Amino acid sequence: MSDSARHAVVVGGGLAGVTTALELADAGLRVTLLEGRPRLGGLAFSFQRGDLTVDNGQHVYLRCCTGYRWFLDRIDGAALAPLQDRLDVPVLDVAHPGGPRLGRLRRSALPVPLHLAGSLARYPHLSLAERASVGRAALALRRLDPADPALDGLDFATWLARHGQSARTVEALWDLVGIATLNATAAQSSLGLAAMVFKTGLLSENGAADIGWARVPLGDLHDTLARKALDAAGVRTELRTRVTCVSRLDSGSWRVDTESEPLDADTVVLAVPQREARGLLPPGALADPDALLDIGTAPILNVHVVYDRKVLRQPFFAALGSPVQWVFDRTDASGLPDGGQYLALSQSVAQDDIDEPVSVLRAKYLPELEKLLPAARGAKVRDFFVTRERTATFAPAPGVGRLRPGARTDTPGLYLAGAWTATGWPATMESAVRSGLNAAHAALAALGRHREHPLQEAA
Repeated sequence: MSDSARHAVVVGGGLAGVTTALELADAGLRVTLLEGRPRLGGLAFSFQRGDLTVDNGQHVYLRCCTGYRWFLDRIDGAALAPLQDRLDVPVLDVAHPGGPRLGRLRRSALPVPLHLAGSLARYPHLSLAERASVGRAALALRRLDPADPALDGLDFATWLARHGQSARTVEALWDLVGIATLNATAAQSSLGLAAMVFKTGLLSENGAADIGWARVPLGDLHDTLARKALDAAGVRTELRTRVTCVSRLDSGSWRVDTESEPLDADTVVLAVPQREARGLLPPGALADPDALLDIGTAPILNVHVVYDRKVLRQPFFAALGSPVQWVFDRTDASGLPDGGQYLALSQSVAQDDIDEPVSVLRAKYLPELEKLLPAARGAKVRDFFVTRERTATFAPAPGVGRLRPGARTDTPGLYLAGAWTATGWPATMESAVRSGLNAAHAALAALGRHREHPLQEAA
């Protein structure tokens, strides 16, 4: 059978599913992508609120995220989500006894690990002894192998304590980064995943941690441009199409039932959340399918505030001594009319706030923003709303590594994709893209089709 005659069905139109579909189509397969929502993009999407185009949450990536960067290039969106020229993170501590204090985490042009040494030496949120202890811990961290299964069962906080990190150092540095990237505190995080984040982002290459984010609504990238790329690749994309059953036929081919029609396929990729994948797996596909249900989830809350004037002059900052974590200026990307400013607060590890009423969150966060941003004290709030992703990421708890399956199942022709699969990365856009590439290349290998993996180290 020719490659063009082979039919692959991809279930799920998030980043993992779109990546899978594009890579299979680029290899010459006939591909159908099925998505239950009326849009693509999964949990990284946009919606309209009056005149505003709102992202459901603030998503960023790093220069080391080579998978997501490949995805942006593939959909012709890289120019719309540029990277910083050089890592620069303003960190504002409003709990300092002497009053609010601003520090910065910056890199220099020096080689690793000296690229952060100057910034750390001047970091005002830690004592001189604490700064020295960070350097020693970083050197120990460089010696860890994140892929070592033994690290998966340990928590990051215990390791940090063993390496002389004070509670303040964890709060002002390790958790400042870790909460945003892992959606968990050090105590809640697998040492393996934490080591992967810090080694790759901060200790691998000079510019690895430079931050990128979309200067347009996420929907422009993950829905509009993604759909254009899928169409150009010849992928049949069906939105508002819910898959009800996936079954293997006696012939060895597959049948994918939807609420509207059945589809026959040679290859099926389930690129959906782990609980949904468990519900669609046919018997025998995994040795322990219920292990997918043991992969926990963690919420992210996003607080959106529209002021009648400019109150923040930086594109973003991180906060200490406040329930506020990270604040981003989304004014231009949202299409807000001139004269106001739209700020988005990204609140990870949001278990305590995720179900609170908007009125309670307003009473909590507006005064905190006034502490952080003096200009907000006299500004009028035009709008205040929240978006909640109760299952935003998988929980990177100790032991999660042994629960994450690879792309291949035990049934020929059936594959898994999603940020929760065994990519080695936490639940990020990078992990989602890598999972899609892994699933596509596993499927192509089974079909005898060689195609160079765009990320050779992930192959």
